Amino acid sequence: MGVLTGVRVVDLGRYIAGPLCSSLLGDLGADVIRIERPGGGEDRDTLPLAEDCDAGAPYLSVNRNKRGMTLEIGSPDGRAILRKLIATADIVVVNLPFPTLKNLGLDYDSLKVIKEDIILVHTSAFGTDGPYAEWVGFDGVGQVMSGSAYMAGDEAGGPRRAGVAWVDVTTAMFNAYGALAAIMHKRATGEGQRIETNLFRSALNQTNATIIEQAVIEKNRVPTGNRAQGAGPGDIHPTKDGWVLTQVIGDVLFGRWARMMGDEALLSDPRFATDDLRGRNNHELSERMNAWTAERTTAEVMDLLSKAKIPAGPVYTPQQVLDDEHVAAANLYRQMDYPGLPRPAPIVEQGARFSSIPLGTGRPPTVGEHTDQVLAEIGLSVTDIAGLRDKGVI
Repeated sequence: MGVLTGVRVVDLGRYIAGPLCSSLLGDLGADVIRIERPGGGEDRDTLPLAEDCDAGAPYLSVNRNKRGMTLEIGSPDGRAILRKLIATADIVVVNLPFPTLKNLGLDYDSLKVIKEDIILVHTSAFGTDGPYAEWVGFDGVGQVMSGSAYMAGDEAGGPRRAGVAWVDVTTAMFNAYGALAAIMHKRATGEGQRIETNLFRSALNQTNATIIEQAVIEKNRVPTGNRAQGAGPGDIHPTKDGWVLTQVIGDVLFGRWARMMGDEALLSDPRFATDDLRGRNNHELSERMNAWTAERTTAEVMDLLSKAKIPAGPVYTPQQVLDDEHVAAANLYRQMDYPGLPRPAPIVEQGARFSSIPLGTGRPPTVGEHTDQVLAEIGLSVTDIAGLRDKGVI
């Protein structure tokens, strides 16, 4: 029994921000029903894994602990079934532009007619207000418009967005946070809730410190690639067989680093007296560190840095992540079987580990795997279900 046992979630999300939110709720015991079009949602096709598997890697990573059903919600019959299902639900999760949401009858006012105390978790690219409200967008749009891609680049190569969907994942966590708060509010008051998140606002949450600095003192920073700007040394340094990142922040760590380098004169150099000054002169600190790391292997560098208690980490390829001894010892991945995969998929454990709250271990659903089961639960007969299948509604 999870802490959300008895809570039903209707998941109409796609890709990451919506589906990962509902998976996090499913981890805690909620009955999550993923609804996708007959034949499967478009988010199953990204990064395919095998010809006989109906899901790609991103789908597997964010759809665990759900039941899956197919439904053509654009048809009258599909709309009617969706309304019946929502009437049994506590939460509806959807990520669509607001006009599309309203056209489908999934806006908060329409849902309240079906169930007065419903909780709607609605994600869009830019929200419901402002001139961009009808724009569509994915994770990368939030990255580039938040200042992140500009600051991650360098003067020679231009801006660079991250190779991971951090805006989507951040939004999913805000969604789950909002849903949990809404459940607590509903239990106390009986009221439903509309929770609105958007990718742009999530991205701005991550770059807020940089924006504050710009607004208050007009710092006008220029990108410096991997090299840190507010402290030093902080960079990705070459080794004999790879790269290592260091993050020396604060006087204590800078003292440790200088002593490890055998150059305590750095501690009295006025160019490096504060984090801000070390950031301004980080190119010199990086060059010094680069020369030191280039003479050693990654393992040797990491051994010395860890002994000096300096924050650092090797730059891994995806295979090196899988091979890492700490990953194995800490059980950071759960091996999950899924129909059609040639071998189990490593599913990362969610970020919160609880001392006594159980978490679900269910795999993501195949296309329409639980359609008949869910429809029977809301009162449809075997004949009704067969008729809907004949008409292509499910």
